[in-house]
Amino acid sequence: MRAKTRGYIARRLAILASEDIGNADPRGIMIAAAGWELVERIGMPEARITLSQVATYLACAPKSNAAYLAIDEALADVKEGRTVPVPVYLKDKNVRKVVEMSAGGREGMQAPGVGESYKYAHDEPGGLGTQDYLGVDKQYYRPTDRGAEKILGQLLEQARAARKK
Repeated sequence: MRAKTRGYIARRLAILASEDIGNADPRGIMIAAAGWELVERIGMPEARITLSQVATYLACAPKSNAAYLAIDEALADVKEGRTVPVPVYLKDKNVRKVVEMSAGGREGMQAPGVGESYKYAHDEPGGLGTQDYLGVDKQYYRPTDRGAEKILGQLLEQARAARKK
């Protein structure tokens, strides 16, 4: 197998790990990256074993494209102009003069977070951030109930419930 071919296979496995496995098994992308690096370092014929290990691991991993769908949906909103200003408390205090803006300055300012200060997630119960950064009632990431993504979904629901309080 030529270097170009094995590199192509390793690249396709990395794409598989991102697009089709995603957060259902976050180790998949690490395994694909490590496999790609090993293939480049050791070459053939030994790299065939590495490619086989990566391929079989990814084939057996639970699948989710929820993150892939979320980023495409968010990018479509940006491309089509369906955006809101960045919350004031997330802007650079020196460049954007956030303190002034947060206190109700700048006439006509409609950004989420006006008059609100940043809440450090590490100070929240369980380290789970409860502040709304998007400013609109929109959900991009819709986790599946497969693999590790099930846990992410539960954490996300906890955060959403805490924001509603």
